[in-house]
Amino acid sequence: MAQRSWSRRDFLRRTATAGAMALGGAAALSACTQVPQGGSPGSGGTGTLQRARDAGTITVGIANEAPYGFTDAQGKVTGESVEVARAVLGKLGIPQINAVTVDFGSLISGLTLSRQFDMVTAGMFITSQRCQAAAFSVPDYTAPTAFLVATGNPEGVQTFDQVRDKNLTVAVLNGAVEQGYASESGVPAGNTQVLADQNALLQAVTTGRAACAALTNISLNNVVSNNPGAGVEVTPGFFPVINGKQEISAGGFVFRTGDDMVNPFNTELTAMHQSGQWLQIAQPFGFSQDNIPGPNVTTESLCAA
Repeated sequence: MAQRSWSRRDFLRRTATAGAMALGGAAALSACTQVPQGGSPGSGGTGTLQRARDAGTITVGIANEAPYGFTDAQGKVTGESVEVARAVLGKLGIPQINAVTVDFGSLISGLTLSRQFDMVTAGMFITSQRCQAAAFSVPDYTAPTAFLVATGNPEGVQTFDQVRDKNLTVAVLNGAVEQGYASESGVPAGNTQVLADQNALLQAVTTGRAACAALTNISLNNVVSNNPGAGVEVTPGFFPVINGKQEISAGGFVFRTGDDMVNPFNTELTAMHQSGQWLQIAQPFGFSQDNIPGPNVTTESLCAA
């Protein structure tokens, strides 16, 4: 089996419709403007970093997807991506964040087109197609894919190839790369249910409408933890093999192209990975040392894949 380290397939690259889903709208690719030093049109050249420092706050986009960026039962916006961002932004002189929740598939368009927020803190995987529309930080984490299945895994699902060969139905999150993995693995479109959130994935499996649901093992472990007694479990994590090459997931923070936030943010995030502070923040959300990107995991290589 050939292996391509730390890369991702272009997400649903075969059709324009699929590209629109990946980026929250077809216009996200064509309307990606180069914004000098993070300043918005008419901003007089003031970059995002200085504006946020002056205001003492920055607006971020989340998709209400645990454990990356979500609002908990007490109304607090939290999650691995949110808490890591809070720590990094604090080091940059920005003590507060304001979160806007949108559908996962609308995050990039909300950042680059409607400018609802100045960065995305949603654990978004770095792919070449997404890199055409926005700027990513250095990789924040890596996470294998897994399946949510009924307890005991009655269909014995372990890979997308098995989903295809057994003619099973798989549920995937709208805008997430697992839809692309299913398509690239030859799972018929009619056997793929595209759903809006994690709860819908859970319901699809518990009601039998889908044999399995695909997402990162971190997300699915969180689903099981939050729904004891639901009669589901998570399969062992794996990196999908597409066209003979292994695809390894890496997620990061997202900014507008040319934003002056990117380099200072990268400096602090890298330092947190090296110091152990990142692990302290991420562990409560199901992350471990194994999720820290290795030295060969770079945004440049992921964007070029």
